[in-house]
Amino acid sequence: MTDLRAITVTATDLEALKEAEGRVAVCVTPEGKLSPGARRLNRLSKGALARAVESAGFEKAKTGDVMSLAWPAGMAAEAIDVVKLPRRPSVAEARKAGAALAKVSTKPALVLAESLTRPEDLAAGLALRAYGFTDHKTEKGEAPGAVTLMVSKPDEVGPRVETALAVAEGVVFTRDLVSEPANVLTTTEFATRLEALRDLGVEVEVIEEDRMAELGMGAYLSVSQGSESPAKFVIMRWKGGEADAAPLALVGKGVVFDTGGISLKPAAGMEDMTMDMGGAGTVAGVMKALARRKARANVTGLVGIVENMPDGRASRPGDIVRSMKGETIEIINTDAEGRLVLADVLWYAQEYEKPAAMIDLATLTGACIIALGHENAAYFANDEDLSGAFSKAAAAEGEGVWRLPFGPGYAEQIKTPLADIKNTGGRAAGTITAAEFLKVFVKEETPWIHIDIAGMAKTAKETPLAPKGASGWGVMALNRLVADRYEG
Repeated sequence: MTDLRAITVTATDLEALKEAEGRVAVCVTPEGKLSPGARRLNRLSKGALARAVESAGFEKAKTGDVMSLAWPAGMAAEAIDVVKLPRRPSVAEARKAGAALAKVSTKPALVLAESLTRPEDLAAGLALRAYGFTDHKTEKGEAPGAVTLMVSKPDEVGPRVETALAVAEGVVFTRDLVSEPANVLTTTEFATRLEALRDLGVEVEVIEEDRMAELGMGAYLSVSQGSESPAKFVIMRWKGGEADAAPLALVGKGVVFDTGGISLKPAAGMEDMTMDMGGAGTVAGVMKALARRKARANVTGLVGIVENMPDGRASRPGDIVRSMKGETIEIINTDAEGRLVLADVLWYAQEYEKPAAMIDLATLTGACIIALGHENAAYFANDEDLSGAFSKAAAAEGEGVWRLPFGPGYAEQIKTPLADIKNTGGRAAGTITAAEFLKVFVKEETPWIHIDIAGMAKTAKETPLAPKGASGWGVMALNRLVADRYEG
């Protein structure tokens, strides 16, 4: 698993700048105003910093960009990194600056943040953009060096940075899980990694297939029956709030590999189906973040972990299965398997966890990528207050979401004369009909959001805070939702 880049906070010590090794970064406002630390660096570098700030290059640079001065005279450091950043940056600006510093170099660094108002977001950007998944590389390269943040008030800033890094740990945990190949992250290995969260105070329960059968989880088990890897249903409970407070339930689809089953996918691109457990990966990352920062809330994560394989025992198109709720489902397409898993997990969550609200995440439909690309996740909600709180949290964290509608016409598309419902409504409005399917398994009194992260869990190009590949999308937004809505 990937270790987070080490970042510590210390009091500003201008005398230490001359002998600091590696790289020294300093924040300079867009107007070119030099802080006390920047003025000291300017003297040490014999005016090089001021000349850089007065240059056309600095003027053309965007907020959050970095200009590097190599081998400054009079200093031990190999470079001064000049960060163009207002003293009161936005969250996005501070994170962009941190990410830019991470991209400049992996050398040990001293960052002169002084009285910057969002040093914790700069630290988050540094930690997240330094990520690289190298577990299966023979040549792993040099690990990123430690970063020291020099600030004016370390006693105030330190705890805020620790919280930001706790959330970053959750994001990195999700990225690692999504990046793993399916021969490594089997259903059993996935469950084992989640059991390790007990070390952070999370209660972890693993429900095996025999117990699932007793519970009547026929929809869930129909997906796993073609695989040699057993289904694992993992429940993670973080109890940081009042003892009698109902938890927020986070539900994740955890298909560790999806061949499509008997409705076999095309070979081209099938290797990407290692990320079909992205919803469960996000839930796991949120649970780790909440535990690491000791969130004062009750949150239960429930993830359905399966592998969807073709086999003589696999479900067939035309099969009819019975869900835990009791609804019968005609399987039209075995590649619409995630919603079968979620149907039973959603029902279990409501019957046994009695949540105050419920949010599920899944790499559910290719139709979502066609509709929204890789810029926004689609979401559906049956409760306006919960919808508004989630949308606000996602916007605050820079994680794009777009709400799509329910409607009786869409619900008609999943009706069938042979069973209560069928598992796909055809190509038209595929993301919406998948949500309508899940809605059947949500009680009217349960506030609920469904999030389709098919286009967000893994991307083909880098993002502001991540290299291309697994993004860890959703961990920050859901952590923010918990902090804003469920912590006292």
